[in-house]
This record gives sequence, structure tokens and C-alpha cells, in this order.
Amino acid sequence: MITKSKLTILFFACCLGLQAQEVLTKEQAVSIALDNNYGVKIAENAVTVAENNTNILNTGFLPTLTGSAGANYNLDNTEAEFSDGRPDAFLNGAESSNYNASLSLNYILFDGLGRRYNYKRLKEQYQLSELQARQTIETTILQLFSVYYNVAQLSDNLNALEETLNNTKDRLIRAEYQFEYGQNTKLEVLNAEVDINTDSINIINTKQDIKTAKRDLKFVLGETYSNDFNVETEVEFTLQLEKNSLLEKAKTRNVALLQTEKNILISELDINSGKSAYLPTIGLSGTYGWNKNDNNAVALLAISTNTGLSAGVNLSWNLFDGGSTITRVKNAKINLETQKLQKESILLSIERDFNNAWDNYQNKLEIYNIQEKNIVTAQNNFDRTQEKFKIGQVNSIEFRQAQVNLLNAELSRNQAKFSAKLSELEVLQISGELLNVEL
Repeated sequence: MITKSKLTILFFACCLGLQAQEVLTKEQAVSIALDNNYGVKIAENAVTVAENNTNILNTGFLPTLTGSAGANYNLDNTEAEFSDGRPDAFLNGAESSNYNASLSLNYILFDGLGRRYNYKRLKEQYQLSELQARQTIETTILQLFSVYYNVAQLSDNLNALEETLNNTKDRLIRAEYQFEYGQNTKLEVLNAEVDINTDSINIINTKQDIKTAKRDLKFVLGETYSNDFNVETEVEFTLQLEKNSLLEKAKTRNVALLQTEKNILISELDINSGKSAYLPTIGLSGTYGWNKNDNNAVALLAISTNTGLSAGVNLSWNLFDGGSTITRVKNAKINLETQKLQKESILLSIERDFNNAWDNYQNKLEIYNIQEKNIVTAQNNFDRTQEKFKIGQVNSIEFRQAQVNLLNAELSRNQAKFSAKLSELEVLQISGELLNVEL
């Protein structure tokens, strides 16, 4: 009795543990992946760097201030002849020193508008880095749901396989009773045992596949989860927009297209920035300095100290730099033409990819709906076959065939369901709507 009580307590503890097992929802998975995925973190760092580059401290619009100081010591042997008739002087080891300090301010008033175009380019580069981060996020989300729904599909498959195994165990018990009372041969028992082994092996393999799939999911999540977990297996198809409406969105919101448009703007700014080298540069400079000299005995002044402020305007004009500016501008124009050609190419590929993804989604959605109806048919067939099997109107082979047909229908339905959902996400990604809908 004590042993039975311990086993009962252990059984209920295990049941409670299974019920309390954490369910990783789709929303939680997306949030964790965006917070911890290494690819997303790297993309966010790139955005931060691009944002820092747009700061006024990196634009060249501010002046530069330079401080300098120095000291010199001289020890000389001096022979001096004076023009006023004084006798010549001879000094050995004559000491003299000099001390100086200054602050210099330089500011460029005009550089051919080069700074202005460079600043605009940095702004566009920052927005381009945001689009690149968005592309990384979209790719990560698609990767996340690919492995998430793989776990979900395998979980549904496991439930179907376990239900099949339970039915086969019931069949074995019935066959053993019938054999015991002489109502059938040992062959029925052996067939049931073989089918139990087959179903058990399928369950073992599926459980191993689930473990592998969960490891893949943890990798996408950034290895945040250390404990076992379940996933949601229900899906909702959220795509409500018409095909033409989504196609128009794809031509204006697709992230690859938006990146190309940014590259076109950057190339135009590169041309203007290159042309700025044709114009002169005008700058202001100012210096405040202090200078002290300790002279030797033959100098006219023993000590002299100077402090003062100087300022000036300077102009420089690179009239010919060997042709490097001309070459740079030409290459920038060619690069602009290349970016425009890439945009046209991307537009064509977007339309092709969208139509393919849309047709694929519609096809898989129709297959899923057919598989749902097929489940009803297979379930009815199994229920009737099971009733006839219980009263001896069908043999174990026919019962097993109905059981396998139901299992295959369930497995096919599971595959069709998650395949259709992934196809829907692909359509949303191409149309630029992936981050604008509830997943």
C-alpha cells in the first residue's frame, strides 16, 4: 500500500509537471528573437554607428581649435663684434632659452558645398542602415517561424501518432482476449504487436525530431531558453488584402526596393560632393600666442616677452589636381546609372516573386482546406471500421488500413496547415507588410 501511494503521488506530480510546462507563444518568440538574436543585434549596432555619423560633430561644420606649447634651451660659445665701436665680446657657455604657447582657431567658411552634400549623404546612409536592419528583422522573423512551425507540426504529428498507438494497444488487448477465449488465432495478436512496435518507433523518431527542432528554435531565439517548452499549434490566416492591392504595396514598400532608392539618392549626392572640388575653399584662422625669450649677454635685450592675437582669411583653389576629381565625378555618374538599372531589375523580380508567392499561397491554402475535409472523411471511415472490427465484421488488416489512412490524413493536414501559413508570411514579406500585421 505504501508503494502504491508513492507511485500515485509520483504519477500526479508528473502530470502536474507536464501541465505546468511553459508554452512559448508566437508573440513571445518574436519578442525574444528581436531582443537576443545575434543578427538583429549586429544590425542594430550598424544603425547606431550610422546615427552617430550624422551628428554635427562629424559633419565638418564646426571649427577646429588647436593648442600648442614649447620650450627651448641653448648653450653656446659666442663671439660678438659690435658695429657701434664697442670692444668684441667672447662668451663661452652662454645660456639662452625660449618659451611659447598658443591657441589656434580655424574655420572653413566655404568648401564648394562639399560639407553640405556629405551631411545629406550621412543622413541617407543612416536611413539606409535602418532599411538594412529592417531586412534583417524580416529575415529573422521568417527564419523564426520556419523553425517554430516545424516544432508545432512535429508536436501535432506526435499527438496523432500517440493516438494511433493507443488505438493499436486497445486492439492488442482485444486480440489477446479473443485468442484466450478461442475466437481468433495467434496471428491477430502478433500483427497487433508488430503494429505497436511500428507506432512506437514512429513516436521515438518524432520525439527526437522535436528535440532537434527545438534546438534550432533556441538558436534563433539567441539560446535564451534553457528549459523545455511547448509551442502553439493553432494558426490563423490573416491575409485579407486583394492580390492587386498587395502587389502595389510590394512596388512601394518592399525593403529591397527601398534600399535601392536610397542608394540612388546617395549616388546623386556623391556626384554633387565630387563637383564641389571644382570650387575654391575659403577659411578663417586666428591665433593667440605667448612667447618669452631669455637671451644671452651679447643680445640687445636680456629678456623679451610677446603676447598677441593674429587673424586672417585664406583662400585656396585647386585649379588642377591631375584629373582625379574629373574621374571621381565620372565614376559617380556611372554608379548612379547602375543603381537605376538595379532598381528596374528589382521591380521586375518583385513582380515575379510576388506572383509566384501568391500562387503558391493560394495553392497551399486550397490544399489545406481539402485536407481538412479529408480528415472528416478519414475519421468517419475509421469510426465505422472500428465499430465493425469490434463486432467481427472486418479483420485486423482492414482495421489497420483505416487507422493508417486516418494517420496519414492527419499528418498531411498538419503539413498543409503550416506550409500554407509560411507561404502567407512570404507574401507579406515581399509586399512589405510583414511587420505591419499580427503574426
